[in-house]
Amino acid sequence: MEINGLNINVRISGEGDDTVIILQGWGTGLSVYDSLADTLKIRYRVVQFDLPGFGRSDEPEEPWDVDGYADFFCELVRKLEINKATLIGHSYGGRIIIKLAARENLPFTIDRIVLIDSAGVLPVRTFTQKMKIKQYKMIKKLFDTKLFYALFPELVDDWRSRQGSADYRNATPVMRQCLVKAVNEDLTDLLPLIKQDTLLIWGDKDTATPLRDARIMEEKIPNAGLVVFEGAGHYSFLEKPLEFKNIMRSFFRIGDAS
Repeated sequence: MEINGLNINVRISGEGDDTVIILQGWGTGLSVYDSLADTLKIRYRVVQFDLPGFGRSDEPEEPWDVDGYADFFCELVRKLEINKATLIGHSYGGRIIIKLAARENLPFTIDRIVLIDSAGVLPVRTFTQKMKIKQYKMIKKLFDTKLFYALFPELVDDWRSRQGSADYRNATPVMRQCLVKAVNEDLTDLLPLIKQDTLLIWGDKDTATPLRDARIMEEKIPNAGLVVFEGAGHYSFLEKPLEFKNIMRSFFRIGDAS
């Protein structure tokens, strides 16, 4: 499917009257969420797609912030002629959903929301972490000078190759800037604007978006409930597949959730 000049990989399954759309985590492909789609398509029309820059979709021509991805999503929904849908977001997909749910004039209606190990809450940095960031910025400023690079190119290249998270190092230049825009934006103030019933699912061992974030979302989203999977990390839905499937069947009223 072409959207705003970008080729977007879209998969639709199920034939239900109601629609569920899955928004992926950073750097994943839509197939990561096939087990979730398989659970839901028994009763729902399920839309999976690769966000621009992920999987088999084109990346944006310039760096997008989260609002840019939210705008893209609205255009996707318009092209698919969807008027109402439940949104499920994992990690970065949760950021986009929070942005969408906080908007006043959406071109479609959000029925309910599921956020799985969602991003969106800015982490609290310790004094040591703050000092490391300050040190990083000082070194980066020095290494970015043409003279220093001309004198010590191998040193600079080696240092640059070891900076940032795996997601950052593995991304293209455009997607790196998209990631930086995302992780530096705190969406906490938008949480009270979410009016939909919201199910939060989290792994208590999640280090990417720690359980602290889930507690904040549970407190600030008016109609939110939290399910915690013990021993699971950032991909709690894959690490606890049976428990997750039962929660989905219950929340979406699919047969007997036992």
